[in-house]
Amino acid sequence: MKQAAQMSYGRTAVDTVADFLFDEIATLRLLPGAKISEADVAAQFGVSRQPVRDAFSRLANMDLLLIRPQRATEVRRFSSAAIEKSRYLRRAVELDVLRRAAGLCDKGGADLLDDCIAQQQAACAAGDYATFGKHDYAFHKTLCKIAGVPFAFDIISEEKAKVDRLCLLSLSKEARMPELIDDHLLIAEMVKTGQAEKAAEAGAGHLSRLDVTIDTIKVRNPDYFDDEI
Repeated sequence: MKQAAQMSYGRTAVDTVADFLFDEIATLRLLPGAKISEADVAAQFGVSRQPVRDAFSRLANMDLLLIRPQRATEVRRFSSAAIEKSRYLRRAVELDVLRRAAGLCDKGGADLLDDCIAQQQAACAAGDYATFGKHDYAFHKTLCKIAGVPFAFDIISEEKAKVDRLCLLSLSKEARMPELIDDHLLIAEMVKTGQAEKAAEAGAGHLSRLDVTIDTIKVRNPDYFDDEI
């Protein structure tokens, strides 16, 4: 693992440890199946084992860690059933968000969407997939704000994070940026012009791009999957 982040004012030890480990897992610095120790993490942060235990529990509830009595805690492998469930939930929420956003988008909302896409285009031009990913999240968060349901992004981001970890294994992630931007441009246009069903249709097409990616990764990295969980 990389060097632990220092705890900042106003944040608990549990928050700091959980966020650090979340980032390690989400970016695949901790690979599926990797074993991690409460004692080692506690020593790394200079805290007792209790906040580490609580952080582990938080990540286990997000399906990112597998905690088993009398056995080492490990980064949860991917489950085809869990991926299907996650994508179903995200699709249901996100398509509803798009329909709502199309009925409520005003000039201010349109400008926010344009700005998100402009930043994605700049990241794409620089070949910076990490920065692109941040602006990708901002685009979906902005749509939730426009739709008047900002809390929906909590669901979307949690489910998105589970699948994004898998997609980092794709060898073509940088090459996919232009097509994802095209998707976002179409979604934004449908939202800005108030075309609710076409916005939802564009969103569904955007989400379906992952199908081939996921199937390919399962063939390339079968050890990262455990379909018994």
